[in-house]
Amino acid sequence: MFEGLKRFWKGFMRMFGYTTLKQIVGKDITLSDNMINAINQWKQMLNGQADWITDSIVSLGIEEGICREFADCVLVEMETNLSNERLGKIYQKNISSLNENLQEGLALGSFVLKPLGEATAEFISADKIIPISFGDDGKPNDIAFLTVKKVGDTDYFTRFERHYFINGNLTIENKCFHSQTASDIGLPCSLEAVEEWLNINPGPVTYPGMNRMDFGYYRNPIKNKVDGSACGVSVYDSATDLIKKADIQGARLDWEYESGERAIHVDGKALKQDKSTGRFGMARLNKRLYRGLNLEAGKDQELLKEYSPEMRDEAFKRGLEEYKREIEFSVGLAYGDLSDVQEVAKTATEIKVSKNRKYNRVTAIQNNLYDCLEDFAAGLAFYNSMLNSGYEFSCKFNDSILTDEETERKQDMADVAAGFMHHWEYRMKWYGEDEETAKANVPAQNQVME
Repeated sequence: MFEGLKRFWKGFMRMFGYTTLKQIVGKDITLSDNMINAINQWKQMLNGQADWITDSIVSLGIEEGICREFADCVLVEMETNLSNERLGKIYQKNISSLNENLQEGLALGSFVLKPLGEATAEFISADKIIPISFGDDGKPNDIAFLTVKKVGDTDYFTRFERHYFINGNLTIENKCFHSQTASDIGLPCSLEAVEEWLNINPGPVTYPGMNRMDFGYYRNPIKNKVDGSACGVSVYDSATDLIKKADIQGARLDWEYESGERAIHVDGKALKQDKSTGRFGMARLNKRLYRGLNLEAGKDQELLKEYSPEMRDEAFKRGLEEYKREIEFSVGLAYGDLSDVQEVAKTATEIKVSKNRKYNRVTAIQNNLYDCLEDFAAGLAFYNSMLNSGYEFSCKFNDSILTDEETERKQDMADVAAGFMHHWEYRMKWYGEDEETAKANVPAQNQVME
């Protein structure tokens, strides 16, 4: 049953392929079948439904953890606003859910933050974005968005909203398609077939003087090795095989606990039959603890024999932690973000390098997000007839990844000087030494730690 549901989900996600989308647009598009398949895979992984997930292998949710950690670090102390009070309130209202949507954008490679008129906006994930072409700046200059509505049990309506330029001016058009299956876009129909789309102008409508897109586009700062296009790539794409290994290792650990449960093997002579059910058992005893077995090998053989194998969970845990550390390195996180920080036996130099690695990745994400928010603000200004009104956009990020470490280290040094922390505890934490080595390397009592 689980495999059947997984196949259904995969089929639903692969709603429309490259050929179908090309026919709708009427020309070649940037979004390839390889990218469509990759986005589907990233989506399934994020939802805990990767191809390797079975009844016995459960997702550890590492993908979600990666995206949450990056999003939290990117936005932890972000300060952004618009100088115009009215426009600023609209802007703040529509970015209130930025964190959760950035997480999905990190997972699927990109997202769009698009105004819906003067006061509202929507986040559009990569699985509903059709990049048709990109400009030299890496931003889409021809793009479409898919919106699917299911009416009744068998009717599916798809709105195809396209944004592009005619003679350098923004042009928007809408098409509608009807099908009786989720896997086929169907035939063209009127937008009036769906009540929510009654007032949408099919267009094309051109806006003279609007020489930029009316939305913000975010793309992960990662080289696209899927098809070489400008389409965004998942932040955990490089760690796909490692995540698979970690999920499988997690299943091994679960099996070790399950198979290692203590049991008492009971000879059939010690069991009593329940006359009402015909089953054999022992009164008032745990079914998981006592198991029937013919143990009689001789006259003096005991009727009860304990089964209590040696647990190997520590070895499985070490293997799982190592996979997590490899994932951290692959995606650009610092050691301890996913793995157990107590198990990270790294030198101070390695820890610092991992912090710098994470800082560089987070900074690159922030730079791309800055451009997205700036373009979104311009889109809001456009729909509020304020594009040229002189409003100012502001967005600042902090560097807490490195600053917090330096602050914490200084605080620990102060604690050592005040006698609240031992010298060897400091060395264990910041130099990655074990307790014996750290105690052997503590400075003499008359020395001062610099």
